[in-house]
Amino acid sequence: MAQFLGLTLLSFFITGILLIPFIDFLYKIKLRRAKQTTRDMFNKPTPVFDKFNNWKVGTPIGGGILIIVVVSILTLWAYGILNIDIKPWELFVILFTFIGFGFLGLYDDAKKLVNGKKISFFGLRFRYKFAIQWVLALIIASVLYKELGYDFVFIRGFGQATLGFMFVPFAAFVIVAFANAVNISDGLDGLASGLLLICLVAFLAITSNQLNEPLGIFIALLMGSIAAFLYFNIYKARIWLGDVGSLSLGAALAVIGLLTGKTIALAFIGGVFVLEIASSLIQILSKKFLGRRIFPVAPFHLWLLKIGWDEPKIVMRAWLAGFLFTVLGLYIAFIGGPH
Repeated sequence: MAQFLGLTLLSFFITGILLIPFIDFLYKIKLRRAKQTTRDMFNKPTPVFDKFNNWKVGTPIGGGILIIVVVSILTLWAYGILNIDIKPWELFVILFTFIGFGFLGLYDDAKKLVNGKKISFFGLRFRYKFAIQWVLALIIASVLYKELGYDFVFIRGFGQATLGFMFVPFAAFVIVAFANAVNISDGLDGLASGLLLICLVAFLAITSNQLNEPLGIFIALLMGSIAAFLYFNIYKARIWLGDVGSLSLGAALAVIGLLTGKTIALAFIGGVFVLEIASSLIQILSKKFLGRRIFPVAPFHLWLLKIGWDEPKIVMRAWLAGFLFTVLGLYIAFIGGPH
């Protein structure tokens, strides 16, 4: 555990030093939020979102780029210098998830260059980007199943449940769901990054209990980098994760849950993320099949803004809820024993 904490501090220190010049760099290349009409996945305007977020125009996005670069390099360095015995396919799963979803998110963030003017090349619609997420997730899930032998989840009271080949679509669903859940939650300053940090603390405890040193090192380095980023991301944020960060970190969190075998616990540890994406999914389905909205607006944090809650209050109470969900998730995780 002491080794993990030392790596967390190292990652925090390096990311913290690099963040200020990196923010200046994002300003220079104009990778920042531009004033424009935001649209949902059905290409409909989202005036409520714009009403509460247009004051953030000009804030740099793409903070996830620095997190991905720093954590990926430090992970490979730590595995080498500490002579960590990690399976090649496990390393592939961790870094392919982290970097692959990051590149997909960077594609979306690149649309915001040049004051948000879209280039024809960037006309990829949501359905195709969603399909690419599934392709990436199915590749990761297939490696987990075929090369690493994962075909199970732990369920409280039942122990290990073997899914067989059905583990592949199940794992892919978990990855896509959490990638989008974190992406949706990255709408308020400090919301997604703070919740991610709480979730990662829980999984560091789980991996320590399992004596899973390779995964623990990755989690520890990720914690330090996100903590440094959070310093600049809290209200009023000087930098945002961007899609490159939210998709990458959401998918990485899902894979961490899958690699520990604690997928059920993951749903509780990431409970606020689950509520956020559930509120959006219910809204989407109700509009499509019922022709009306169930909620005035979605996701949940946007509804709280609409009824008058201040942004910092929403974020801090979400962190509190995230902590309580994490305690419940850890209780469920440890019911199943150390493995």
